[in-house]
Amino acid sequence: MRKSKPKKRILLPDPKFTDVLVTRFVNDLMVDGKKNVAYEIFYDALDIVSAKMKDNELSALEIWKKALLNITPQVEVRSRRVGGATFQIPQEIRESRKVSISIKNMILYSRKRAGRSMAEKLSAEIMAAYNQEGAAYKKKEETHRMADANKAFSHFRF
Repeated sequence: MRKSKPKKRILLPDPKFTDVLVTRFVNDLMVDGKKNVAYEIFYDALDIVSAKMKDNELSALEIWKKALLNITPQVEVRSRRVGGATFQIPQEIRESRKVSISIKNMILYSRKRAGRSMAEKLSAEIMAAYNQEGAAYKKKEETHRMADANKAFSHFRF
């Protein structure tokens, strides 16, 4: 590389829970620089989750973290050309990328859901991921299946 690596930006914790992971999630949820709107959507979604899952002893934030953990993939497949043929090679993912993938999948499949507001869609996806179901969880399972099917090509690792 010609240039040096860019410095890692330090994220400030969010105002309500003082958690950096929440800030990271809200930054990905944000559209057109509307961070306050993104915070409102996230906090409303957690309120909906806590209202719908009263019988659960965990707080809404803990439910959200468990849901993120449930949709976090451990391996992914990457394409590699070897002698004219392209192989899907399974690789382990570094920690920061795991979190990034799970956050992006949760937001993507929340946006695709049917519902009135983004907060309702997000809360529905959080509850589905917590119960190990929903589109984001299926995506993780599909990724793991692909990696398992292509285990034979793992010696091509780069």
